[in-house]
Amino acid sequence: MSEQDAIAKFVFDGAYVSYDTNTWRRGPSSLMREIIRQGRRDLWLAAKFSAHDATLLTAGGCISKIDVGWMEVGSIITNAMNEGRLKMYEWTNGALAYRHLAGALGVPFLPLRYVGGTDVFRQSGAKLIEDPYTGQAVCLVPAVNPDVALIHVNQCDIYGNARVYGPGLAPVETAMASKRVILSTEEIISTEEIRKHPGATTIPYYVVDAVVDAPFGCYPGTVPGLYRADLEHLMEFGVAQMQGKMDAYLEKWVHSVSSHAEMMEKRVGFQKMQTLRSDETHTEGYYT
Repeated sequence: MSEQDAIAKFVFDGAYVSYDTNTWRRGPSSLMREIIRQGRRDLWLAAKFSAHDATLLTAGGCISKIDVGWMEVGSIITNAMNEGRLKMYEWTNGALAYRHLAGALGVPFLPLRYVGGTDVFRQSGAKLIEDPYTGQAVCLVPAVNPDVALIHVNQCDIYGNARVYGPGLAPVETAMASKRVILSTEEIISTEEIRKHPGATTIPYYVVDAVVDAPFGCYPGTVPGLYRADLEHLMEFGVAQMQGKMDAYLEKWVHSVSSHAEMMEKRVGFQKMQTLRSDETHTEGYYT
């Protein structure tokens, strides 16, 4: 399925959207740009470990609420909150992962040993109750079942059997908890190859609704073992935010191109892609 069709079919205004990791490392950047391109509004974002992805979606006018574990905060996020356009609910990365785990397990909540007694607790929806076994206070976090998950993977077959190499932030739990799952993948491989190494399958096909072929789908971030982050692009993004030129940035990288593939061809180019691949030095643990 194309990224245009996947976003049009499964991401609707007001949806709760979750994703694994961020635009620095194996994040679903191509899908996020398509959300902006299609003009989605009033999204609620689960930002387990958010880099400039939340800023990008805020600048695009797409999100109105964020459940945040950790997030890069700059003038765009700050201004949106001060002006009442963005509401933030504070958790931790671990707490948000547990919320997705609870959703995947089909239970209403899960207990944690942390969060209680912190400022994060007061800004979240967590609750303290008495442990019926010990009488001690225990913190509970509610389950979450996102309307749609966006997950970028290393490899995938056409049915949605996906491989994720290296660290992530609850990719399996996010997929299992969500009502719909869109995978973007660096490479589509055969089902026969999947069957040769079944233990390498991270996300099973039966929870996946769409597979999008998206080489360099994390750009400008990195997929460890495949390509490094484009630091020049990330610097361009930071300067655009600081100088109030995000509209120009969005026009160049999102609105003036029709797809991720066109953006990579016209804005990045073959030579830069080759350089990003050849400069990547993190390989151990990121391949079969």
